Amino acid sequence: MILPIVKYGEPVLRKKGARIDKITPEIQQLIADMFDTMRSAAGVGLAAQQVGRALQLTVLDVTGVKDRPSILELDGRPAEVLEFMPLVLINPEIKPIGEPAIGPEGCLSFPEIYADITRPESVEVTALNARGETIRFKAGGLLARAVQHEVDHLNGILFIDRMTSKVKNEHREEIEALKAETEAMLNSKT
Repeated sequence: MILPIVKYGEPVLRKKGARIDKITPEIQQLIADMFDTMRSAAGVGLAAQQVGRALQLTVLDVTGVKDRPSILELDGRPAEVLEFMPLVLINPEIKPIGEPAIGPEGCLSFPEIYADITRPESVEVTALNARGETIRFKAGGLLARAVQHEVDHLNGILFIDRMTSKVKNEHREEIEALKAETEAMLNSKT
């Protein structure tokens, strides 16, 4: 089922997600719905906060992106990214490694706003998968960027928080208009 994606201005986007201690049928259904929602919106990642749930859960799938490669290592050896997709991360912990790299980012909660964001070029990831099994991998390229973007969401951090002040100023009108639109919609429901 395709869920509504919350937009900037919704308080849930600023909430740190609760840890998931058990993979329940409800969590399994949420994962399936999040994949449907992400694919419908042509995204590469979606955090639970973006569908109104403050949980430590994100889904990713970078297979459709051909112009921005992803790198994956399992047990210190290169692995095929496509074989690892789609990806579910529950209670993820990341360790940034490598030099900072600038790259383009967008966000489904900020439609039509794109900016260059600086993030570490690689990350080591430990998380649970959809079956509750521990997974560990190292990611680079687009996958590393997407993982960091989504883990930020799980901690209530948005990509506008990572923009330089110059870039944020360039997008100020769009960001403020989106927030005002979202707040007006929320106020009309009360």
